[in-house]
Formats: sequence, structure tokens, C-alpha cells
Amino acid sequence: MNVLVVGGAGYIGSHCVRQLSDSGHRPVVLDNLVYGHTAAVAQGVPLYTADLGDESAVAGVVGREKIDAVMHFAAFCYVGESVTDPLKYYLNNSAATLHLLSAMLNCGVRKFVFSSTCATFGVPEKLPISESLPQVPINPYGQTKLDVENALRALARAGKISFACLRYFNAAGASEDGSIGEDHDPETHLIPLAIDVATGKRPTLELFGTDYPTPDGTCLRDYVHVDDLSRAHIAVFDRLSEPGGANFYNLGTGRPTSNRQVIRAVEKATGRKVKVVECPRRPGDPPELYADSAKAVRELGWKVKFPDIDSIVATAWKWHHSHPNGFGAR
Repeated sequence: MNVLVVGGAGYIGSHCVRQLSDSGHRPVVLDNLVYGHTAAVAQGVPLYTADLGDESAVAGVVGREKIDAVMHFAAFCYVGESVTDPLKYYLNNSAATLHLLSAMLNCGVRKFVFSSTCATFGVPEKLPISESLPQVPINPYGQTKLDVENALRALARAGKISFACLRYFNAAGASEDGSIGEDHDPETHLIPLAIDVATGKRPTLELFGTDYPTPDGTCLRDYVHVDDLSRAHIAVFDRLSEPGGANFYNLGTGRPTSNRQVIRAVEKATGRKVKVVECPRRPGDPPELYADSAKAVRELGWKVKFPDIDSIVATAWKWHHSHPNGFGAR
């Protein structure tokens, strides 16, 4: 298929573009490059610089490139910022996505894969987190993702669209060949922050919360490799053939990893010490979050290639070691 990848110059989107090409599909990227990088887009892949909320621009690309399906990764995703500047998140993550959907539907495109998040569940009532648990977001970021999920549900019930919502846990790692990886500004993810400390780019790593009711007192999270996530996006295509299809999958390894375990994995991969400064808990950080991905395994045949934190961090280190300045100029 010809697949429009909205946000395809970003972290997860760029990895998915490469997986699409490797699987025999033809990706086309649309990205406003606010957080994305032109250098992250694989050579030969068409790149259109436009905003997802610009209906005329999206429709032009869809028609010109004869698009069959849309993958949507273009969201603001800083939880703390969503609390302090919620309007920014509602305008981009919710409102602009509705314009994207309007443009594609007006062009006759009915297949949609949405990059969602485990943040739609808020503080889960039990673990691991399955698709059947109540969704009660505790921040605007999670709420805006849930808003889109609900809009997709309504469109599917009306027979307008067939979609899949893929709820990520903690995306991590980099491509196996070390050619693309994480390059955020600002950087908030634990693995690249720890690598920055190990390599001397940052003096210390702030460790938020050491008194949680967990084995080592730090938060437990489910780290899933970015290429494993990308493969799920392609596997879900077979679920989109019937009009009105509504598909939801939680994507994680199901293996909770503590912050201290992540730090040890970075020290092992780099051979260098990560200097830590222990800080109080951040408001709203649950002690544990990890996935029940049995549905994705059962229905999509999804398998993780990187099941443990050491293998994930090894790929991240390969990227950061070979690209100490990330992608350089945007």
C-alpha cells in the first residue's frame, strides 16, 4: 500500500517508515518538523512539510501520492507541558487530528492507524494493563489521546473508517544498524538522559522517587523497543480490510523494569558510571505500569525481538555513540 506517515520524521514515525519499506509498502511522510528531523527520513521517501491540521495540504498529498492508508504519529507528548499548557495539546493532538481525519475521509481513504498511549488508562486499577481496563487519564496528554480514540469509535460505528489504536508503553531503543534513534529537544526519556550522563554531556541524572513500594524503591515501567512497535503497525493492516473495524492493542513487553535497572543497563552498555542525584517523587507518577499484550500476540502474531532492557539499551547506545550530536541541524 501507499501509506501516509504523519509525523514520519519523528522518533517512532521514522522507524516505522523504514519498517514499511522493508515490508514492501511505500511510505510517504508528512511532518511539520517542529520536533522531527529531515535526516531521520529514509533516502528516497517523499517528505512533505505541512501541518496535520491543514486539510487542503493533507488532501493534496493524499491525492498526489494515491494514499491507501494513514498512520498518525504527530502529537505533542510531554506530560508535564500538557498540564501547564493544555490548550497546545488540545489544539494539536485533538483538534488538528480531526482535520486530518476529515481530509483523508474526503479523499476516500478509510484505513487509519493511530499512535495512542497507555496514558489513557491513568492510574490503572490493576496490573498488568489489559485493553478492558477503564480509561481515566490523569493529564491532558492522555486525555487528548483518548479524545481521538473516542472520535475514531464514533466514525467506525458510522461506517466511515476502519482503524487501529496502538497504545504504547515506554518506547525505547534505536534501529539495529545505529542509523536512526532518539533526538528530542528537550529530552525527557530516561535512557538517553542516562547515556548523556555516562558520556559527560550532562553532569548528573535526576532520579525522581526512591521510596516507591517496589523492589528497589524506584518506578517500574514497561520498555518496548521502537522497532517492535513499528512491526505492530504493519501487522495490524490485515485488521483494517472491513469497513467499521475498531481495533485496540496495548503494546509492551509485559516485563516491568525499574529506573535503577535502566541505569545499570546503561552503565553496562557504555562501560561508564552514571552519576545520580536522588530527588523526590514527581506528582502523578504511578509506582508501576506494564502491559498485558496478549491480545496483540494472539490477533496480530506480534512478537518482540528485544524482550529485555539490556538488548534495548544496547541499540540506544549504538545510536548515541555513533551520533553524539544526534541528527545535527533540523
